[in-house]
Amino acid sequence: MAIAYIIKYEGNNATFVWKHPAEDFNCLTQLIVHESQEAVFFMNGQAQDVFGPGRYTLETQNIPKIGKLLNRATGDRTPFHCEVYFVNKTEQMCIKWGTDSRVQYVEPTYGFPISIGASGEMTLRAEDSLKLLVKLVGTEAFLGQQQLTSYFRAFLMTKVKTYIASVIKAQKIDIFEIDEQLQPLSEALKGLLRGDFADYGIRLERFFVMNIVKPDGEPMYEKFKSLHFRQYADIAEAKLQQTVGVINAQTDAQKTVIASQALATKRAQEGYTYQQERGFDVASEVARNEAVGQFTNMGVGLGTMAGVGGAVAGMVGGVMTGAVDGAMQEPPKPAANTACPKCGALLPAGARFCLICGEQVAEKSAGAICPDCGKPVPTGAKFCPECGHRFAAVCPKCGKEIPAGAKFCMECGEKL
Repeated sequence: MAIAYIIKYEGNNATFVWKHPAEDFNCLTQLIVHESQEAVFFMNGQAQDVFGPGRYTLETQNIPKIGKLLNRATGDRTPFHCEVYFVNKTEQMCIKWGTDSRVQYVEPTYGFPISIGASGEMTLRAEDSLKLLVKLVGTEAFLGQQQLTSYFRAFLMTKVKTYIASVIKAQKIDIFEIDEQLQPLSEALKGLLRGDFADYGIRLERFFVMNIVKPDGEPMYEKFKSLHFRQYADIAEAKLQQTVGVINAQTDAQKTVIASQALATKRAQEGYTYQQERGFDVASEVARNEAVGQFTNMGVGLGTMAGVGGAVAGMVGGVMTGAVDGAMQEPPKPAANTACPKCGALLPAGARFCLICGEQVAEKSAGAICPDCGKPVPTGAKFCPECGHRFAAVCPKCGKEIPAGAKFCMECGEKL
């Protein structure tokens, strides 16, 4: 009586290809293929059929390619010699890769030679079972992740280093910003490597560049690294100073507004306006002016004080008006004789003694006559209000004013 076998996968998920140890089957043998697998049936060293997921009885109708040979050789009863390979078609994840030496290239942004290393992980899946068995597995009974990685190591290292340099150059990836470009770099390398894996029936599902080893400590690298980050620091510092300047200007403007509001509130509480305050300041300045007694300046003061409102303005304006009215009154006629009775020298208005000989003279009227225009001049005026004639000279030594016709300075005695 023929012995029936059950042929099924007995490996794990880290296995790509597993060969069932039994090789002598009969037509009662059951073949079970899981959803994530394919089974390849070999007879006499040749691949005959590929079975997808399901349960199969090894009968001639299930193996049409060897049906006639099997019938003649065994009569569907005696065992026959064959081999079954199970191919795991799940994604094999966390397969690590890394360059065995540094990748040498010229940095595209700054143009200096540099060497880097790279490492990461990838995900592989068996796509073409027959191609994988024929081109890579051969007569081996097992193919796992570690063994597959060792098969691909030499070709993978050569390809990866070449592709990394070409992608960095093509995309002009800055070495100092390369960590920001790991995702596009991984996608580009995956597209370049996919065809190389497909030649062996393997599909490269995912490829990740997880780490770039930079030449930290090398003088050339450190020099350009400092220059690279300095440009961003300078820009950031300039922007910061600009922001601080704007804030300071806004703060000063706000301070001015607050001070103005406080001053306006103070004026309102004290009962006067800005215009009135300016009038007070002008009145004070006029009062301090040395020429406040002159008719012209008094006229200016009158005009200024006329604009000062309120009680204080009225009082000041009344005083100034009275002073101007008094100044505008016609001065008394001077005495007929304005010369010194002893020496005949002309005397200034109001002089009691002669400045030439010292002779006491009679008291004169409070006014004088301008020698240029003949108009009366108020007592004590230094300029004629009509023509501007100056009535006093200046001592060349002490700078004090001296009356007209004086031969000596009354302040320092300098001879004139």
